[in-house]
Amino acid sequence: MGTPDFAVPSLDILVENNFNVVAVITAPDRPKGRGLKLAVSPVKEAALRHGIPVLQPANLKSQDFIEELKEYKANLQVVVAFRMLPEIVWNMPAIGTFNLHASLLPQYRGAAPINWAIINGEKETGVTTFFLKHEIDTGKVIFQEKEPIYDDDTVGRLYGRLMEKGGKLVLKTVQAIRKEDYPQRKQDENEVLKKAPKIFRETCEIDWSKPTNEVYNFIRGLSPYPAAWTTVNNLNLKLFMVSPLFIKSSLTPGQFETDNKSFLHFKTKDGIINVLELQLQGKKRMAIDEFFRGNSLVI
Repeated sequence: MGTPDFAVPSLDILVENNFNVVAVITAPDRPKGRGLKLAVSPVKEAALRHGIPVLQPANLKSQDFIEELKEYKANLQVVVAFRMLPEIVWNMPAIGTFNLHASLLPQYRGAAPINWAIINGEKETGVTTFFLKHEIDTGKVIFQEKEPIYDDDTVGRLYGRLMEKGGKLVLKTVQAIRKEDYPQRKQDENEVLKKAPKIFRETCEIDWSKPTNEVYNFIRGLSPYPAAWTTVNNLNLKLFMVSPLFIKSSLTPGQFETDNKSFLHFKTKDGIINVLELQLQGKKRMAIDEFFRGNSLVI
């Protein structure tokens, strides 16, 4: 069960290792692009490539879907980047249902663990497999693998590494379950828990009054999607690649300076954010020098 590209390596690796994936459950096809043509999910594309039946329920509690799912007689369900499941679905297989989550649980439970780990300046994250239960992301942990977060990591870079590491962890988990030799460790509820709630557009507005490092982490923690933004000349400006500069400036937080040729600097609480890649409302994403070849900003 999965929808985005993050779930594809997990499906591929199970098939490549001769596990009998009897069906794939993914999101319904969605209108996409200017022509609003129906687009299939990356997981559906992978399933069709492997010749696996695909179920695309709009309602996971639908009786028709429940009955169809029962007919496949799966003894284990694997969930990677999918919707919240009703108990009648996750409790159906004899062995149970396990989920791959992109954090070291119990830290960063929620919808956006990769984003929040970078935004909060973490130096390490990872992937976890755990059995589903009623409360989201709280079930017994099976395995975990750690992954460093580098100082220049964006969500896009870290996402790619965790996607591949997660696929390998899913395989390790299924192999251990087949051998009936796997741990089930309760999550430590006594830890001070950091959460990873869903990110909305309002969440992504840059607060320039914060320290440079915090702003830097915030921007890379939202790059390339959904992208941190600010307002310049009454237009929305998304920032993708930036570098922190710890230099003094007479500007006040949120003000910017530019030569409209090679640099764009925004003042933070204690330094400067140097913009390297951006997208102005109505324009495409560009490197800063390319942007200034066709655009200028009014200070």
